Amino acid sequence: MTIELPPLRDVIERYDLGAKKSLGQHFLLDLNITRKIARAGDTTSDDTILEIGPGPGGLTRALLETGANVIAVERDARCVAALGDLSAAYPEKLQLFEDDALSLDYSRLDLAGPIKIIANLPYNISTELLMRWLKQGSDLWSVMVLMFQKEVSDRILALAGSKTYGRLSVISQSASTPVRAFDLPARAFTPPPKIDSSVVRFDAPIAPLENIAALERVTQAAFSQRRKMLRSSLKSVFGDNLAEILAAVGVKETQRAEEISVEQFITLAKAL
Repeated sequence: MTIELPPLRDVIERYDLGAKKSLGQHFLLDLNITRKIARAGDTTSDDTILEIGPGPGGLTRALLETGANVIAVERDARCVAALGDLSAAYPEKLQLFEDDALSLDYSRLDLAGPIKIIANLPYNISTELLMRWLKQGSDLWSVMVLMFQKEVSDRILALAGSKTYGRLSVISQSASTPVRAFDLPARAFTPPPKIDSSVVRFDAPIAPLENIAALERVTQAAFSQRRKMLRSSLKSVFGDNLAEILAAVGVKETQRAEEISVEQFITLAKAL
């Protein structure tokens, strides 16, 4: 059943929701696009969805239309007030929390089992949130569908040997299976950002990565000095055992970080 709600532009005007640059806000008002995002997560009435930064509620509406239970976390008090119409229209389906996603205490949300995280993330905190969720893994989520600046999505999905391949690529592909769902031009947003965007779907692995802290340490050392050979960049991590460990993984000491596959990095992390 479709519930009649005021147009999003009317909501923005009524609550004076001019996007704040300090909060990384770029609103997505086209409901055809927000419904496409919801479909990318295979959202159903059986799902519990965590949405970060709902803004005026464009994506929130699309998620609620599927019958899913939505937990929305919004830092901007203006937007929390504006989402009141949705709360009234979907009683017991929408929970609103006025909070900062970076300091959010997930125990407040009373989450039961792995959920789905679907969000048009504020660009200024998108990578930090992604890294946190990847570390939490399938204990928290089964599927994530997230909006990023296109250049960030390119880094997430980059393969070894490419210029954009780095720590974010390795950790994302080690702790999940990321796939680009679709791209969006800057003009799709209000106000338009300076760069195009991408929606990326992440599926939690069947066997969760157990050594993500070690992987972070290895990739930090390798990519912080990416122009150096591994015999130099990883010396501080593995010490005198470096040559033996690299040989066991099938990696040459003269190779550089961008030449090492995700699987090889995982094996190196296990060696710690």
